Amino acid sequence: MSHSPRTRTVVGCTLLVAVLVAGGTACDERGGHPLAARPYDAADQIAFDGPVGRGRTADPDRPLSVTLKDEKGRITDVTAADASGRRVAGELSADGSRWHSTSPLAAGTRYTVRVSTENERGEPGRRVLLLDTSAPTARKRLTVTFGPGQGTFGVGQPVVAELGEPVRDRAARAVVERGLHVESTPAVQGSWHWVDDRTLHYRPREYWPAHATVVARSGLRGVRVGERLWGGEADPLEFRTGDRVVAVTDAAAHTMTVHRNGRVVRRIPVTTGKPGFETRNGVKVVLGKERLVRMRGTTIGIAEGSTESYDLKVHYATRVTWSGEYVHAAPWSVGSQGYANVSHGCTGMSTAEAKWFFETVREGDVVQVVNSDGETMESFGNGYGDWNLGWAEWRKGSALTGDGAQDGPRRAERARLRPQAL
Repeated sequence: MSHSPRTRTVVGCTLLVAVLVAGGTACDERGGHPLAARPYDAADQIAFDGPVGRGRTADPDRPLSVTLKDEKGRITDVTAADASGRRVAGELSADGSRWHSTSPLAAGTRYTVRVSTENERGEPGRRVLLLDTSAPTARKRLTVTFGPGQGTFGVGQPVVAELGEPVRDRAARAVVERGLHVESTPAVQGSWHWVDDRTLHYRPREYWPAHATVVARSGLRGVRVGERLWGGEADPLEFRTGDRVVAVTDAAAHTMTVHRNGRVVRRIPVTTGKPGFETRNGVKVVLGKERLVRMRGTTIGIAEGSTESYDLKVHYATRVTWSGEYVHAAPWSVGSQGYANVSHGCTGMSTAEAKWFFETVREGDVVQVVNSDGETMESFGNGYGDWNLGWAEWRKGSALTGDGAQDGPRRAERARLRPQAL
């Protein structure tokens, strides 16, 4: 919060006392300076809006307000913090006559409130009080579960926050976003995006840095989110990123190029989706790996016994969509790999190359398809297509910087279909 020039002078002189007290050459009590005396008790100079003091509780739905009773003085600073050091944001009026909180108070929490004042002679006053807020009763608790989990992931892995209750109101969504914190080392610019009423994704503007540490935590405990809805407990999440692995499949050139930390490490002949079964364009994120998967054409609407029908066991399958798009071994199409697209939507390669790819990538690594005649990967609902939204479009899904994704909830449920494949 800002201070008047007069306040800045007072603070500067106070610091000078601390530095030069041994020599007694500045702001010295013998010189009669008003700051030389101990701060007076400002109890009679200020008033609180609401009950403050041990044994009394305040309504956390109401903002905390401190006003000046003495017109000749001024409030110079107010801090309110709980036992964990979590501070309440606030605003001080230009004339120093009133301070009020601008962030929600937590329910069932004890705050230490420190008020600094000065009188008409510039002498400092202090008052320290305790503020207890009442506990929420007969109200819903908003739990938060963070994903993806502990461990090491690729640089394309978004942070997911699953809410225990739906949050639809934009003002309530803004409270949620302010309470959900994601930090990375090294630091990057990032933003939350509301996928639907219960799901948020967080991603940086660009991919995460390689070998970064990402921490997600909630500060919503006890905070009023909306009508009869209060923040509940949430376990923090910490994960690391590995090397920057990006695999780019050019469907027109029938080649996958694998990059590690900006360097090409492998070029693999591949086959992608043939006409009618075109592979989706765009950025996808590795969802998991399965050494053996049974793939059947009936799972994607191909009639059993038709010319397109298949039922095969497939090795070294790296999943990139929930509906069943994989990068996998396809020994039956080796003759077409590098020359033609003959699959039913997956990216096929030789068994040796599929094994290398399977052992090279991890969850969260990036698999991008370009120059396919297929549609672009969905942003949500069929895996992590988050990176197919530009940064400006991504920020529109935030309640703090955009519309909070209120043009209609996006489907976040996984399309848990059996493998599309081949």
